[in-house]
Amino acid sequence: MTVPRIALTAPVGPSSAPLVVLGPSLGTSTILWEEVVPLLAQRYRVSAWDLPGHGVSPKASAPFTVTELADAVADVAGSEGDSSILYAGVSLGGAVGLELLLAHPRFVSAAAIVASGAFLGGPAPWHERAAKVRAQGTPSLLSQSAGRWFAPDSLQKRPVIGGRLLHSLSDADDESYALCCEALADYDVRERLAEISAPTLVLWGEHDQVAPESKAEEITAAIQGSRSQRIAEAAHLPPAERPHAVAEALRRFFDSITTRRNDA
Repeated sequence: MTVPRIALTAPVGPSSAPLVVLGPSLGTSTILWEEVVPLLAQRYRVSAWDLPGHGVSPKASAPFTVTELADAVADVAGSEGDSSILYAGVSLGGAVGLELLLAHPRFVSAAAIVASGAFLGGPAPWHERAAKVRAQGTPSLLSQSAGRWFAPDSLQKRPVIGGRLLHSLSDADDESYALCCEALADYDVRERLAEISAPTLVLWGEHDQVAPESKAEEITAAIQGSRSQRIAEAAHLPPAERPHAVAEALRRFFDSITTRRNDA
């Protein structure tokens, strides 16, 4: 295993503001957060990262774990010079958020875990998907992913962002995607959640079949002081489906952290 290489967008927002780092769902790119970034950037410096072989990140050259993805995020975010960051991630990006809280607790002041969980299915389905992508490519996942990613009528209501995200999936490097699947196959932090002490928000989509409310409840039951919030009319990609609702939830959460820090 090795720490993969990933790309982080240049921060946008007030130069002296705290840094917020945004993480993707498998098969997507920074496009997922495109409409949320300017809303958060009114108060924060905001960057987003791409998974290996997705968006503008280099293709993966070797297997890696979700923990090593978290190490990669800490490395690239640390290069911005901040002593700590605020984080939000979707699905695999949310799993990375939990790993960041465990492996880099001094660097990550708070995290929002979006449409994700402490365990996301186990080995069998992820190894099956990795094998399918290696044999047939990521375009073979388009129909299934469209149904899983978006709430009823979301694609009809937001066809441009939905279409661009599906293009991100078809453009993703097959082997890098498969290696992400294999990282998720080994991912399980359920027994370690109680170790997390940083403020944690869990957002879940009303129609999400991948990471439903029960996944959020599992996290909030184990992490002291954490809380969850439903995003109505969203499924597995709330930042694309309901950008204003997600931005408002994140802004309130991050504001509570920075206000507490300033008052200390």
